[in-house]
Amino acid sequence: MTRAPVKPEMLRWAIERARVSPDDLSARFKKLEEWLQGDVQPTLKQLDAFANAVHVPVGYLFLPEPPEEQLPIPDFRTVAGRPLERPSPNLLEMIYACQERQSWYAEFARLYQEPALPFVGSATLDTAPEVVAARIRDTLGFSIEERRDCATWTDALRLFIRRADDSGILVMVSGIVFSNTNRRLDVDEFRGFALVDRRAPLVFINGADSKAAQMFTLAHELAHIWLGTSALSNASAQPAGGVRREEVWCNKVAAELLMPLDAVRAELQPNEPLADTLRRLARQFKVSTLVVLRRLLDAGHLTRPQFDAAWQDELDHIREISQGASGGGNFYRTTLSRVSHRFTKALVVSTLEGQTLYRDAFRMLGVRKTETFNNLGREVGVMM
Repeated sequence: MTRAPVKPEMLRWAIERARVSPDDLSARFKKLEEWLQGDVQPTLKQLDAFANAVHVPVGYLFLPEPPEEQLPIPDFRTVAGRPLERPSPNLLEMIYACQERQSWYAEFARLYQEPALPFVGSATLDTAPEVVAARIRDTLGFSIEERRDCATWTDALRLFIRRADDSGILVMVSGIVFSNTNRRLDVDEFRGFALVDRRAPLVFINGADSKAAQMFTLAHELAHIWLGTSALSNASAQPAGGVRREEVWCNKVAAELLMPLDAVRAELQPNEPLADTLRRLARQFKVSTLVVLRRLLDAGHLTRPQFDAAWQDELDHIREISQGASGGGNFYRTTLSRVSHRFTKALVVSTLEGQTLYRDAFRMLGVRKTETFNNLGREVGVMM
């Protein structure tokens, strides 16, 4: 029986990296404690199973010391103004998967002579957020009136995504890694990221967040597309110190895009209780109550101490009602949401024309069966 010459510290690193405890793995790996103590080494088969369980390339475990894994895009996430530390395997895999999809689509767009999108990188940090918000609204055709007519936040979010897709932006929404329901993405780690390309700009939204919160994340990441900066961020409507200038600017653009200040002021009613104002404006604009609070502060309707107290109260309320995204729903609609309608349509066309291998298409779509692939083709109008 061949034993794998791995160091115990590499096994401990892999467990810590995966953000699990040894106790969670001990039932599956009976001799885990002995491996970690260096009393015995796992077999090659056991090590391969262990690597799969902690989502680490098995080759890493043979290294003399842990590798320094760098995020492939700028990291704008912060806690109290400080960058966050080691990214999770789930986050890294989603970024790599989206980079592969983006690279594929950019080549597809060049092959089919799709023009570069003029709005990508068209703004700078010196451009007024109100101006950029108006440009985004005009490019997408995403009006306040249409949002008000949407029955639910889900309908409004779908409209927002569809308009971005029609404008040439690949929008991907998922709360799990590929189709693995056991690998949920952590909202506390990140809410979204943007990958800039002139022909294939891409926005990824953490679908584990509430629908209302996803509205703000999409608006925030669109601001990054207009700014021309790829970035990983924890979008939040809260005005805070110690945050990078780019994030402050993108938050202002997002707030103005979703709730133009003039429209907010026009909706304010004298002597209305704050709780009623929050719920009413959140329903009208299809945003979270936290975004409403931010705009009430911007409009001078709240003082900063009033805002700070109300913000904490609203955070507590949101935690109590647990507004996280629920599972289920139409399988094909969910799959299209995870990889974008525009990307799926292009990939199906390319595969049917023989330009892309079925195995590559299956991997990028996160499907395994030809029947599923064909049904997705029908959903996007490519196949009869």
